[in-house]
Parts: sequence; structure tokens; C-alpha cells
Amino acid sequence: MQQHKKIECLMLFVETAQQLSFSKAAENLSISRGYLSDQIKKLEKELKCPLLVRTTRSVRLTPEGEKILEQGKKIKATMLDLERNVHQQHNALSGTLKITAPKMFTERFLLDICHAFKLIHPNINFIIDSSYTNYDLSQDDFDLAFRATLSPPQNMVAKELFVYQHCLCASPQYLSKYGIPENLTELASHECLSAVETQSWPLQSNELPIKGWLTINDHYLLKQQAIAGKGIIRVANYYVDKEIQSGSLQKILENEYIHGQSIYLLHPQLIYPSAKLKAFISFIQAQLSLVKISNQNLIS
Repeated sequence: MQQHKKIECLMLFVETAQQLSFSKAAENLSISRGYLSDQIKKLEKELKCPLLVRTTRSVRLTPEGEKILEQGKKIKATMLDLERNVHQQHNALSGTLKITAPKMFTERFLLDICHAFKLIHPNINFIIDSSYTNYDLSQDDFDLAFRATLSPPQNMVAKELFVYQHCLCASPQYLSKYGIPENLTELASHECLSAVETQSWPLQSNELPIKGWLTINDHYLLKQQAIAGKGIIRVANYYVDKEIQSGSLQKILENEYIHGQSIYLLHPQLIYPSAKLKAFISFIQAQLSLVKISNQNLIS
């Protein structure tokens, strides 16, 4: 008999031995009396000894049955304790959430949201991979991911958080000194600073070849250079929304912006997601609901 079948038969025997009635035990277990009797016979055959003495009016334990009952009760108690512990851990708002997210999104939103969630649920901790690596959540050890895409993976649960597009912007000081470009020809003569190794910017009229004094793989440093009046940048509008609202950066050539992408929240398809994961997903959706409206205004 396979191990899991032995455990099943043992648990059926424990219930029968405690009730000393096949009918009552079968009713408590929501199984048929015949199935219960057959399983206990299989257990007796496996152990090569009788466990119950059956008569037409009563059921009593053999000496071997009494010993098996005591051991079975200990196993049942251990299983119940394990089940309670797993249930408590699964439903507790504690532990660690492991997240992967793009750097700009992490800097602009995720860190603040995680900290706000931590204030409400102090037993939650976060591990964040801030990068542009598209991890496979079905293989890699992450609870959830945030990703900029138009086509979220079909094998994941994907929740759209907000739509964004890239905007062109520079500081008022830079534009006052060098002028506001009115078209792509004029833009091409400006210091166009790039965040990645790229030769052109995709715009509504055309692909614009760019040449500026700086190419750097850090969006934060790139934004600081633009604020300092050292050139024009093209970045996600949500990443510079505060600077645009405060006036430290100014959008230009808005008619040249192209359709953007969406930020999605992704997680594996789980039948029973943990309480901490469900709570955090609800929290971040609520926190970013205003961003969706704000970005729609920025895009329009």
C-alpha cells in the first residue's frame, strides 16, 4: 500500500475507533459505510493483525487496535497543527514580498507605496529588484512584477495600472538660453541627452537622429542634467510629472508624442494567493488609481 493511502486509512480508523461505530464515523467523514469498512480491512491486511472486533451490535478495539489508535491520534494532532500553522502563515499579513520592477517606476512610485504599506502592516518586508530584466515569474522567485508593455504575458495574471507616453522636456533656463524648438529640424540642433545607447528618438513625424554630449544608463542622473539646464531629454511622462508641475522642467513639441505603453502588475496564476499578496495588490491599485487620471491629463 502506498504511503499516502496508509495515512488515509489510518485517519479513517482513528475516527471509527473513537466513535466505536461505523455508521457514526462514516456520517462524520461524509463517506459511505461500505467504503469505510473496506479501507479499514485494507489497513488490517497491511498491518497483518485485527484492529477491530465487529459484531452485529457493537464494535470494540483489539489490543493492537488500541496501540494503533494512540499512535494515530498523535499523527492526527500533528497534521492538524501543521494545517493550522500553514493556514496562519498563508493568511497572516507578515513576511516578505519579493518584487521586480523598472527603475523609473521603482523610484517614482514603488518605494513610497511599499513604505506606506509597511506603515499599515509593520510585519511586511520587501525585496525589490529594480531593473529592466523581464524575469519569468513562473521560474524565478518573485511574488509579483511591474512591467511596461503593450502585450503582457498570457500565462500571468496581468492588471493594467496606467497608460503613459514619453515626453520631450527641458528646463526653462535651457529653453530661454537656446530657444524652444518648433519642429524636428530645430530639435536636431539641440543637445539631446539620451538614457540608453540609441541613435534616434521615435516621434510622430519621423525618427529623429540625435546627438548630444551625454548618453547615460541612469534616468535619475539624466533628469538631473535636464533640470540643471544641460539639454533636452525624452522620458516617460510619469517620471517627470512632479518637475513639470513645479516648473523645473517644461514639455516641448507635444504634437510629436507617440502612443505609449502601459504599466502592468503581473503575478503567477495562483488558486490560493496569500493574504499579504492580495492586500498589497489591492493597496497598490488604489494608490495608483489617481495616477491613471493624472497621466490621462498629461497625455491629453
